[in-house]
Amino acid sequence: MHTNGRTDAADSAARREALRRIIGRGRVGRQQDLVRLLGQAGHRATQSSVSRDLRELGVAKQGDRYVLPDPAAPAPARFAAVTPFVRDLRAAGPHLTVIRTTAGAAQSVAIVLDRAAWPEVAGTLSGDDTIFVATAGSAAQRRLIARLRDVFRV
Repeated sequence: MHTNGRTDAADSAARREALRRIIGRGRVGRQQDLVRLLGQAGHRATQSSVSRDLRELGVAKQGDRYVLPDPAAPAPARFAAVTPFVRDLRAAGPHLTVIRTTAGAAQSVAIVLDRAAWPEVAGTLSGDDTIFVATAGSAAQRRLIARLRDVFRV
């Protein structure tokens, strides 16, 4: 689909860049406000598209506002940004590790895990306050849990 001569991918990229600017400028804490501000900036957005964009950008919610990740930060600093949201982790069989977070933080934590590209992680699946991390086997799971405990101090 084309909109004003641009492709959906170009529209999405432009919307995400505008979202980055909006979040970087001020204290926005609700997706409804982001939809409204994007509209004022000339970008068509829905709560659903904003939610996807926030995940893709690795945006976290700290207190009452959204914050952008620091792309120049080394991996430990990226983990530090989401560490306060991690509440518990435990093995669930030899291939699955369950991470519990505060409400609404699971996707942000999962994105940081995905971007770390640890060899132990086969994949992640996140909900609102729970992340499932798949590993190839029990040895990889043990290494993963050791890393997670070290990084998240749980």
